[in-house]
Amino acid sequence: MHSFESKNRTTVIKEKAIKTALIVASTISILTTFGILFSILFEAISFFQLRSFWYFLTGLEWSPGIVGSKFGAVPIFAGTLMITLIAMAVAIPIGLGSAVYLSEYASARTRDYLKPLLEILAGIPTVVYGFFAAITVAPFVVKAASFFGLEATFNSALASGVVMGVMIIPVISSLSDDVIKAVPDSQRKASLGLGMTQGETIKNIVLPSALPGIISATLLGFSKAVGETMIVVMAAGLRPNLSLNPLEDMTTVTVRIVDALVGDQAFNSPETLSAFALGLALFVITLILNIISLTMIRKFKEKYKVNTL
Repeated sequence: MHSFESKNRTTVIKEKAIKTALIVASTISILTTFGILFSILFEAISFFQLRSFWYFLTGLEWSPGIVGSKFGAVPIFAGTLMITLIAMAVAIPIGLGSAVYLSEYASARTRDYLKPLLEILAGIPTVVYGFFAAITVAPFVVKAASFFGLEATFNSALASGVVMGVMIIPVISSLSDDVIKAVPDSQRKASLGLGMTQGETIKNIVLPSALPGIISATLLGFSKAVGETMIVVMAAGLRPNLSLNPLEDMTTVTVRIVDALVGDQAFNSPETLSAFALGLALFVITLILNIISLTMIRKFKEKYKVNTL
């Protein structure tokens, strides 16, 4: 009896120690997040004390490091949006199509082979994607554009956007596959029992049911594309360019952050502090996208948890 009580007491002590360690780990994660936020926020405030916050949001010219330097971030945000939209135009059809095939058409054996191969793309370093964009895709875009009588630069937004889209295919594909598989089989069987084909079932039943999760997967892919740096540094250039032509060179928020921090300017100069203002804007954008996507995923899971009870 004494041995049993001693063993039980030891087990309780171990469980309390594990619980305490987990609480400490989660607390460190939360405090680290707030530490990052406040470190960016304070330096961004210092920048806005030197330069206009309103012009930063609405200005059309970004020209630091010269006499009368201007910090209008619209060209940078426009370049980020252009490259990200090109990436999503590549990633959404391929990622969603592969998710539908793997979850609805592929056999278990085929799925076991193909899904790991697809997810290998997520493990490739982004610098490798950057080399691929600069050495292979960019020259191809220039040649293709000249074939149609158009002029394209070797650091075009199109080249970097396409390669970035390839990079985020696994994000959209994997998450979409999970939410499609989560749709109850009873809905599929009921649809097939009413005479619908498998394609009609996927189009009219499965995809609408999984739509919140698919949208959240798309938003997570979007936030990953917005925060990408290496591909754009190597393939899209550094020039803030407000243009709707994807064959021209453009830059993004992350590239300008890197350029501002590795320069030879003083740390308290507007040129360097502008990196923190851009970082704060990027933080807010990705935070909003992640909150929306995680909220939609939670609602999706709650919906089918209730339906399966």
